[in-house]
Amino acid sequence: MKKRILFVDDDPKVLGELQRTLLGMGSEWESEFASSGREALEILKGKPFHVVVTDMRMPGMDGCQLFERVRNLHPQVVRIILSEFSDKDIILNSAGLTHQFLAKPCDAEALKSTIARACALRELLEDESLINVISKIDSLPSLPSLYREVVEEANSPNGSLAKIGEIISKDVGMSAKLLQLVNSAFFGLPEPVSSTVRAVSLLGLQTIKTLILTIKIFSQFDRAGLPCYSVPSLMDHSVSMGILARSIATQEDLGQKQIDQAFMAGLLHDIGKLILLDKLPSKCLEISKAFNSSGCQLWEAEQKVLGTSHAQVGAYLMGIWGFSESIVEAIAFHHCPSKCSNSTFGILSIIHLANAFEHGDHSKENGKRLDAEYLDKLGIVDRFDPNRTIYCDAM
Repeated sequence: MKKRILFVDDDPKVLGELQRTLLGMGSEWESEFASSGREALEILKGKPFHVVVTDMRMPGMDGCQLFERVRNLHPQVVRIILSEFSDKDIILNSAGLTHQFLAKPCDAEALKSTIARACALRELLEDESLINVISKIDSLPSLPSLYREVVEEANSPNGSLAKIGEIISKDVGMSAKLLQLVNSAFFGLPEPVSSTVRAVSLLGLQTIKTLILTIKIFSQFDRAGLPCYSVPSLMDHSVSMGILARSIATQEDLGQKQIDQAFMAGLLHDIGKLILLDKLPSKCLEISKAFNSSGCQLWEAEQKVLGTSHAQVGAYLMGIWGFSESIVEAIAFHHCPSKCSNSTFGILSIIHLANAFEHGDHSKENGKRLDAEYLDKLGIVDRFDPNRTIYCDAM
């Protein structure tokens, strides 16, 4: 089935240019065009769409107001803002409604690749109801203690950007939301940022204060955890994973960009568990029972109950939030990397190994978390010590 894309802009010249840009996509996409938010909502009533791309500044109903309606009425739709850099305040206020931001004027290839990637990500999840739940997420809950720390630091007359960045880097939800925003095309950074400390320094204290205190892009976790979905344990494991993944990437001399990506992929690799606990707590209870009674791995119990796993759920949200392909790939396949079409050593390989080491389940003979076929294909099946939880140099 062709992917349906709806473009919304009150400027007929812009719509005309979009139509010319997308001429070659007719075999893959069914594109429609609306000149106002109200017209867009009428079109959306008639048939399902996969992506809506809208201008921000429009008379009558602006992009932010349109996306508030789209999120509530058509949650499965990926929402992309196309706007000018002068709209900074409006862009920040739409942070909870928009999956991705593109700068206007937008490079044709960048527009095509962003939309194509958003459409491809749907293949990670087969259940439309799950897509609806995940696509409505505007922020992820944070540990109350870390949430209070970052708010207090932002409120302090002597608030430190470095301290705020360090606090955020310990929290999965806050890190994901901050990096979603700082890596949007709106901020025009020359390359993606995978370090929360650097992200905070780039945004500046005033913008950080606006995001945290006024727009409130972070929220406290107010739900009791379950044995298999303990939030404190999840946070501890995630931070340890990030540190270990960074260590492996450093040993491999991958360069600072990939070292930062390895840390962030490690921190975010289980973010799907946070999503499931926050949005589907009754299903988590059912999964926990299935896990405890079957002896299988948790992600396998999730597959039985949901038809998907926390890895795919997390990868889908991070993907539509615009995270890099290598991070999304590592999240999606960290349990079963041989299912990924990418068979070169990289961030996915590091996260797969780090996850086994972190769980103390890294023996070549008994390591049920290790994908031996994948490691053998890469030629790294012997690049770890079965008696220690550290990664070894090449033998």
